[in-house]
Amino acid sequence: MKKRWLPVGVLAGVLFVVNVVARLVTRFGFDSDAEAEDRVSLAMFGVIGVILAVVAFMAGRRHPVSRWAPDIAVAVLAAMLLTLFVGPFISGSTPFAGGVGTFISQIWLYAAVTAGGTLFGYLVLTAFGLDHRSQSLKRFAEEKLSRPRRVARR
Repeated sequence: MKKRWLPVGVLAGVLFVVNVVARLVTRFGFDSDAEAEDRVSLAMFGVIGVILAVVAFMAGRRHPVSRWAPDIAVAVLAAMLLTLFVGPFISGSTPFAGGVGTFISQIWLYAAVTAGGTLFGYLVLTAFGLDHRSQSLKRFAEEKLSRPRRVARR
């Protein structure tokens, strides 16, 4: 059990730490500059997308999608909940300080970036033919060609 859920927890923690770093940089470096805050947020989402693309690429090589996609989804959900409910307190605010509309837009933005990063990583993996299914089909074809052909008798 630990072998399966420890990487999920680590991924959720890493995604949350990226958010914490972005919030602290914004709080102490650019407290009153809205444009700089937007740039830091954009960089944070870019880093999160890249992390998930790399994780999807690495996981897709070893396991079928049905094995690693739920793990990544759980990690993203945990990180999103931490980001939405704990993150604002780190930057000196509250979760609903900007209103319900801002809160819901954060959910959609986080979901879109994480889904996009994961999908990009898996599509690159599939394009190179390195995913679990392509490798299984390659092994099957090589095994089939290595056997001598059966001669049909009449």
